[in-house]
Amino acid sequence: MRYSQLLIPTVKEVPADAEIPSHRLMIRAGFIRKVASGTYTYLPLGLKMLQKAAQIVREEMNASGAQEIAMPILQPIELWHKTGRDTDYGETMCKFTDRHGRENVLAPTAEEVVTTLVAADVRSYKQLPLNLYQIQTKFRDEFRPRFGVLRSREFLMKDAYSFDTDIAGLEKTYKRMYEAYCRIFDRCGVKYVVVEAESGPIGGSASHEFMAPCPTGEDIIVHTEDYSYAANIEKAEVDSSTGVSPVSGCTGETPVLPTEEVHTPGAGTIEEVCDFLKTKPAEMIKTIVYWERDNTVMDVYKKTLTKFQTHSGQIEGLRDKFEELRGKSEPIISEIEASPNMEASPDWDKFVSQSKELVLKSFPPKSTAFYESGIEFIKARDRLANTAVMVLVRGNHNINESKLNRALGKNVEIAPEQVVQLVSRAKIGFAGPVGMWDKMDKFVKANKLIIDHSIAAMPVGVAGANKTDYHVRNVVPGRDFPLEGDNVIVADIRNAVEGDTHDGKTLQFSRGIEIGHVFKLGTKYSEKLGATYLDENGSAKPCVMGCYGIGINRIIAAAIEVGNDKNGCILPPAIAPFEVEVMILNNDSAEVVAEAERIYNELAEAGADVLLDDRDTRAGAKFKDADLIGIPLRVVVGERGLKEGNVEIKRRTDDKPTMVATKEAVAQTLKILSELKSAIRNPQSAI
Repeated sequence: MRYSQLLIPTVKEVPADAEIPSHRLMIRAGFIRKVASGTYTYLPLGLKMLQKAAQIVREEMNASGAQEIAMPILQPIELWHKTGRDTDYGETMCKFTDRHGRENVLAPTAEEVVTTLVAADVRSYKQLPLNLYQIQTKFRDEFRPRFGVLRSREFLMKDAYSFDTDIAGLEKTYKRMYEAYCRIFDRCGVKYVVVEAESGPIGGSASHEFMAPCPTGEDIIVHTEDYSYAANIEKAEVDSSTGVSPVSGCTGETPVLPTEEVHTPGAGTIEEVCDFLKTKPAEMIKTIVYWERDNTVMDVYKKTLTKFQTHSGQIEGLRDKFEELRGKSEPIISEIEASPNMEASPDWDKFVSQSKELVLKSFPPKSTAFYESGIEFIKARDRLANTAVMVLVRGNHNINESKLNRALGKNVEIAPEQVVQLVSRAKIGFAGPVGMWDKMDKFVKANKLIIDHSIAAMPVGVAGANKTDYHVRNVVPGRDFPLEGDNVIVADIRNAVEGDTHDGKTLQFSRGIEIGHVFKLGTKYSEKLGATYLDENGSAKPCVMGCYGIGINRIIAAAIEVGNDKNGCILPPAIAPFEVEVMILNNDSAEVVAEAERIYNELAEAGADVLLDDRDTRAGAKFKDADLIGIPLRVVVGERGLKEGNVEIKRRTDDKPTMVATKEAVAQTLKILSELKSAIRNPQSAI
């Protein structure tokens, strides 16, 4: 290709919204142009890089036995309703209603479509195993697209889906895909490490991420020094805390005083409490309320509360008579309080009949409506509280929601203010475990208490008092709140931090870019979407699935992110837009042009991917553009060199060029190019 005939609009200015090197350089080198937030046009050089990476992926997928298909990005939302992933993806999924009133999605992935396909066309075990893949545009409605093509709304992805008859078959396919991924990234020339990972909204029993290590990466890699253990931050497991507590002056043998309630006006954050009480974050027992989102239960709660408040306001003297009514009801309430579900208690009917009798006697003539609305409210309150989960971590730790969800066996999220106040009786920032679990107000109790093992190892700490503007000192885990029981779980539910260990080895932290991800899905999708097969005995069984994704755009961005200097990109030969650039320094010299054309043509005939810079412009501009674009090898033909029978050959990483005789230029260029290609290796082999 000739530079003069290509659209390569290089620019000097750094885009204002470009935060990382790959974003800046892809725009400056003329690889991409921004259309809107999170969407880009790929120009000729950028598209060529994308196509090269995609072709490597395609070749290795085909070699592994996978079959290429093409599935639509536009999908009916009914498929996603069946798996529940429309809820899992939430607002990240782009949804719209077409002219016929049908709701659709622009899919971020294709498990639903491919599983439905297999459900319709695979009948027998003889058709398995099966591995289908596509290289297709995907869409994700990112709240804040950033980092160029690393976190864009529209992206190119290779997604593969395997179907096996059993777990043993899945293990073989998974291993085959894992090895194929290693070959893909080796061939692309991108350094990577493989880490254990969470499955996220994809789901499944196990997964691994392929990460390109770099300081500006958006993901955190947690690993031992020898990389015998490596995981992303969502998955990284830490050893249980043991030994001396971080609480100042306290060990497991130090006597601890009774709990002491302390007035802490306006101190609702860890920092504010520590400043007020002169304590440390590591000495705080942080209590956060989560809930299993149920908008229907929340709506019923709000409506019944409003209705109850309305009827309460219609009864004169309600406040004066309420304490009398509560005292009479206390024995009945105490009998059923122990039941986790008050309506399931054998004493519930007795409570209903006796409490109704008390209300009717105490508040005539409007007592019936008051009573009935009160019962509805109590039921709704109990159901809402039953969605809540109390989570305890140390004040200097952060909850790892992936670990939390795994410990619970379901997905939860930070609870809204109504739920927090319902179960803690306090404003946000003052919840705590003391009394909340075993001495709750009647019927109002969270469904689960989840305790990080670092809390369980603390002899004493400071916690919220379940009373606005108050905290409690001298809180002892196991004494002042339970560490075991039917609804109590002690587990690793926090992010790893400096000083943590795994199997006794100190953990280190680095950053990286996710470029690939493999998942063991099991039967999550096949059971929900009916992808079954008949085994040798004619029995129907669900297909055992795996899925395997590679971000094609991310391969390009990661290569630039780890391969750049002050002058521009330093690209691997396999995915660079061209392998060699032949540069004409003196366009007005027929001899120089002829020699450059000869070298260009012979290199092309030998199979090299060559760019001829034939522009009639200054030599300095050509050199700057060559460095900016990052083509691995450069051959410079100029008048001065030709007079001595030489041309310059320079690797992109060399400080100075090497002079080579013109007659040896092609052979020497091909030799160096071969060396550059063979030098690519997996960085893990050096760890």
